[in-house]
Parts: sequence; structure tokens; C-alpha cells
Amino acid sequence: MKLKYIDLFCGIGGFHLAANQIAKDRGVRMECVFASDIDKSCQLAYESNFGLVVDGDITKIEAESIPSHDILFAGFPCQPFSIIGGMRGFEDTRGTLFFDIARIIAEHNPRAFILENVKMLVGHKNGQTMGRIIETLHELGYQVTYRVLNALEFGVPQKRERVMIVGFKDPTDFLWPHGGIPMRPLKEILEPEVDVKYLASDRIRNSRQAWHEKDVEPTIWHENKSGNVSKYPFSCALRAGASYNYLLVDGERRLTEREMLRLQGFPESFKIVCNYGDTRRQAGNSVAVPMIAAVLDRVIDSLKLGAPEYQAEKVGQYEMVMEKHR
Repeated sequence: MKLKYIDLFCGIGGFHLAANQIAKDRGVRMECVFASDIDKSCQLAYESNFGLVVDGDITKIEAESIPSHDILFAGFPCQPFSIIGGMRGFEDTRGTLFFDIARIIAEHNPRAFILENVKMLVGHKNGQTMGRIIETLHELGYQVTYRVLNALEFGVPQKRERVMIVGFKDPTDFLWPHGGIPMRPLKEILEPEVDVKYLASDRIRNSRQAWHEKDVEPTIWHENKSGNVSKYPFSCALRAGASYNYLLVDGERRLTEREMLRLQGFPESFKIVCNYGDTRRQAGNSVAVPMIAAVLDRVIDSLKLGAPEYQAEKVGQYEMVMEKHR
């Protein structure tokens, strides 16, 4: 079985790594035929690790110029639907990028797609935003299901809740992965010693100690928007634009580049080719690889079932999508 896929808003390749893992585990040939991201540093990291040239701004790429594919991946920008981003949804220009996904689906009719976003998308505007997304995908002829999953349930020590949206062109039975994978302990993720450049300032460290004492086992201390500090044997969700003191190991230091990637399930072989600030932002915008792999594994199962084929009419689909966008 060979499956071609495209990787939209590809970042540094979390979906690509998940596809590689499933290809290895399942003996399925997975080929990335197109990747796109507007961020130059992400393009550099992706190209350095996968040897694939990344196209830029998806809004400027004609759908018909994209190669045909079986599966579409897209971790489309989450800021319009997040609390940190103000939850402006489709009023934010980044929120309208969903319709670029839709126009590409309308043009190519892939067998399946996997989309990822923040869990707040589900309740945004009392569910109206998610309803509009699902309605658009239904009108394109897809069977669609979604669920909020937590990376903690898939082996990584990071509480990262994300909504996954899965769609199939042909009717099929799809079972969501249930997780339940034991969490990798932080002590296996964290470096025993780090450079002093990762230490927080004396003022910050002293203020953290006023909240909590250091434990024997490592913990990650999290400062919320109200300034309250909590500590856990796992990390709260990595965020691209958070304060440098948002997450501190034992209340003392920032995470290293490699530690952040490990928290997202990236392998040790992944090359770090960008500076600390860029890598921190990339890790915060990425996906938890084991969680994506678990969903993709179930998608592969569904595609192998051989459900009866049917074809939705393509006529007018592109125009319908763009009319909704307007």
C-alpha cells in the first residue's frame, strides 16, 4: 500500500515524522509530495531534516499546482481560536486559512485528511466556528468526525489538549485511538546539566521559591496568566509566544531546545539548525508526534477496510468554498 500526502502549515515536520513512524511500523509506503509553510526558519528546519523544499504562503499557491495526494495533513494556525490569541476566530486573517485547506480539498478530493487545532476551537462562539468548518467539509463530500485528545495520554510528559478533525471521502468505520500509553518520566527527557545561559534570573528563581519547594524528582513549574505558579511532573503545553519564564524546570531554568523537542515526541536524530528563539517558537507551534501517529494509524486502518466507493460531485465545489470565504 502506497499513500501520498501533503503537509500544509508543516512547521518543522511533526506530521511528517508521524507518517515516517507509521510507515516503519506498518510497512506502508508514505510519500510527502508537497509541504508548505510561510515561516522561513521552519522551512530551513524542515528542508534540513527531510530533504524536501518547502513552498511558502499557501494563500498564493494555486490548488491545481499542488500534486495529487491520498491524505492531507494540516495543523492550521491556532492563534485565532486560542485564549492567548484573543479567540477572534474567522475575524482574524489567520482563521480564514481554513478555507485554503478547503479549496485544496475541493480540487484534489484526497481519500482522507487529518486537521489539528487548539481545543478551544470546539467551543469558539458557542460552537458556531466548528459548525461552519464541519458544514464546509460535509458539503465537500466528506464523512467527518472530531475529538479532543491529550498528548499526555500518548506517552509524552506534556499536557497538550488539541482537537483532531478527521475526514474520509468514502464512508468508513473509524475508531479514535484511546491513548492510555504510560507517560515517559521527565527525568528521561531533561538534561542532567545545562549551560548557565538557560538559568532564569535570580529575581525569578527567588520568586518561584516563594511558591514551592524543589522536589527530589524533577518537575516543571508553570506560571499562568494570573501569575499563579503550579508545579507538575509533566510540562504544560509548550507555547510559541509565551514568556521565557512560563515554564521553568524546578523553578530554576528554561527548557533547552532538545528538551522541548523531546516533549513533542521528536526523535534524537532531528537536527536543530535554528537559534534558540526560533526553535522555541517552532516547538511551541508543533504537534505531539506520538498523538498524531496514533490518529494516523487508525486512519490507515480505515483506508484499508475497502469501504464502498462513492464520488461526490466536484462541479462548483471550489466556487462554493470561496463564496463561504467571502
